[in-house]
Amino acid sequence: MRTRTFRTAALAVVAVAGLGLAGCGSDDGGSADTQTAGGTSPGEGVDGCEQLTQFGDLTGKSVSVYTSILPPEQAAQEQSYELFTKCTGAKVDYEGSDQFETQIVVRVKAGNAPDIAYIPQPGLLKTLVGSGQVVAAPQPVADNVDKWFGEDWKGYGTVDGTFYAAPLGASVKSFVWYSPSMFKKNGWTVPETWDDMLKLSDEIEKTGIKPWCAGIESGEATGWPTTDWLEDAVLREDGPDVYDQWVNHEIPFNDDKIATALDLVGGILKNPDYVNGGFGDVDSIATTAFQDGGLPILKGQCALHRQASFYAAQWPEGTKVSEDGDVFAFYLPTTSDDYGKPVLGGGEFVAAFDDRPEVQAFQTYLSSDVWANEKAKATPGGGWVSANTGLDIDNLASPIDQLSAETLQDPEAVFRFDGSDQMPSAVGAGSFWKEMTAWITGESTSDALKNIEDSWPSS
Repeated sequence: MRTRTFRTAALAVVAVAGLGLAGCGSDDGGSADTQTAGGTSPGEGVDGCEQLTQFGDLTGKSVSVYTSILPPEQAAQEQSYELFTKCTGAKVDYEGSDQFETQIVVRVKAGNAPDIAYIPQPGLLKTLVGSGQVVAAPQPVADNVDKWFGEDWKGYGTVDGTFYAAPLGASVKSFVWYSPSMFKKNGWTVPETWDDMLKLSDEIEKTGIKPWCAGIESGEATGWPTTDWLEDAVLREDGPDVYDQWVNHEIPFNDDKIATALDLVGGILKNPDYVNGGFGDVDSIATTAFQDGGLPILKGQCALHRQASFYAAQWPEGTKVSEDGDVFAFYLPTTSDDYGKPVLGGGEFVAAFDDRPEVQAFQTYLSSDVWANEKAKATPGGGWVSANTGLDIDNLASPIDQLSAETLQDPEAVFRFDGSDQMPSAVGAGSFWKEMTAWITGESTSDALKNIEDSWPSS
């Protein structure tokens, strides 16, 4: 999945406010009736088409799809739809835009919505549902999500008890990048717990290498990598229920639990013995571009860098990303066994604005294990993964994609979507970023969290 969607969606929330918000629910009800065009489906007797024949003969029909996924990733998307056309006779009219997050709102307000849109964050989905133009997912889609995805994923596609949108692609943020060769040379092992990770950091520091390197500069979005750190820490220290309460402002942003989690992060990022390898002191984290944050690992100047799976695209050309390569990643360890295996991440959701048979058929295809494997095979260069448990990990070309899929498919995994992307834009794309930057450069935990709490909109 493309790296740009992880932040532009949050920046666009301001533009969607005029559509109104709907609350999120977790019920399974509200699925739409399944439509059919009648006739004999072209997919009768064809492998992989079994679930699509119920929609009848869709020959000559078309489905418009609007998305933020652009070249070069677009080619793999379109290739993965070829089986759908073979099965149904319908074609897919694909439109990508680098202004998607703003333009989808404009189009919906103007009554010019596409048949289907790939929504990159739950907050935007709720807002679009509030327009009254998103249609409930048909039963075959709900059945697929129940079978192939966890309840947490279905919950993010559900608004006010009605299920609207199946998950599509995904990313994992709960990773720490490292150099397998550096670890082997020094006899270091991948840590299993947070305490093990701190002990390893102390061991690395004694060699004269700074254990950690980091960068949070990202233009207008400077500070976002620190928000991810805190979100991961809250999940590990206090679990998914407290995380949800915090994200939804059911507890204050400066609750003692959140302060404890941020101090846990500070034990690494604000520790002058630990950072900032290859760049300077603690303050240098704020001025180091997030794209560059982990690169000192290749020079032996630091050993660890917490960043998402999509960071694989930031390593220089020729870098071998694998378990025995130049760099790889491991799961960010937990602080206890109380909350399973928390996974922070992102993804897209398939929202429909029409319930014609061909639209429902395409929704059904995209929510299936069949499409997930078609998409994996259409992406030989790697850079895509799904939380669909029917995805055969061997079909993923990239070792980091395989690791991401294994992490998402782990029975102990408890997935939570990026928190700042779900908060009001004044916080999630504003004060949260700003105050985490100030915190890195010397502001106290209590002041940073109080300032964010004070910025939360009253309505």
